[in-house]
Amino acid sequence: MTYRMFEEKHHASIYQRYRFVPPEAIRDIILHYLERKKVQPHALAVDLGCGTGQNSRLMAPHFQEVVGIDISECQLEEARAVAGFNNITYRKGTAEELPFPDASVDLLTAASAAHWFDQQRFLLEAGRVLKPCGCMALLGFADNFRLHYGSCGDRLTDICDEFKKVLLPYTSPQVAVANTKLQELYTAIPFPDKERIECIPLKQQISVRNIVGFMESFSMYQALQRAEPDAATTLLQRTLDRFLKEMGVTSPDTLMEVTLEYFCVLASKPE
Repeated sequence: MTYRMFEEKHHASIYQRYRFVPPEAIRDIILHYLERKKVQPHALAVDLGCGTGQNSRLMAPHFQEVVGIDISECQLEEARAVAGFNNITYRKGTAEELPFPDASVDLLTAASAAHWFDQQRFLLEAGRVLKPCGCMALLGFADNFRLHYGSCGDRLTDICDEFKKVLLPYTSPQVAVANTKLQELYTAIPFPDKERIECIPLKQQISVRNIVGFMESFSMYQALQRAEPDAATTLLQRTLDRFLKEMGVTSPDTLMEVTLEYFCVLASKPE
């Protein structure tokens, strides 16, 4: 089945403002892998579950054409509102039924999205649309991110963990799939040429406001918001207040550091 988790306009706006852009290190890993497997030109990249287009825009300078596919029209509206990438188009659709001819795609990507796909149907469709030696690159990050600020980083991370604990009853099993770094999906890929890079660290500065916005974008928080809007609002505000108190600051624009562990599943269709 196709999961429909990120379709509301408010959620799409949060996603665009607060979700992390995949790091350039992963982009470079993907492009180097593609270069090793397939000769130029690299004409078409398709970004599945593209959301608001962060990964689509990251790939745009390296392909003649990039097409972002997402089930949510609200997400696509946010993506289209970002100017400056004339070679990107966005289309409503699913990873399991792609609007491309057989053997027409150089690269299939999915950033923090592949755990929502119907595994068997997606892999069949990937095998159909990829060119010989074309590649897929499925990336994301586990939810064990850590926060750092002075000497209170561990306590800030604990606040995050407590936030996620409250959300456990609202957590889809598919989130657990992401947190395994797509182990089952990797095993199921039928191409013999494949690899999984499990730990690509990213450290970056982020404001308290933005880390709370990132947490608000979680699918399980949005499920709580739909079920118990007052409880969700209270949880988010309490988390913000606890961060500020622990850091000994008053401004939500105060910067901290976040450390995430990205992963990437790579595979190349046989010639």
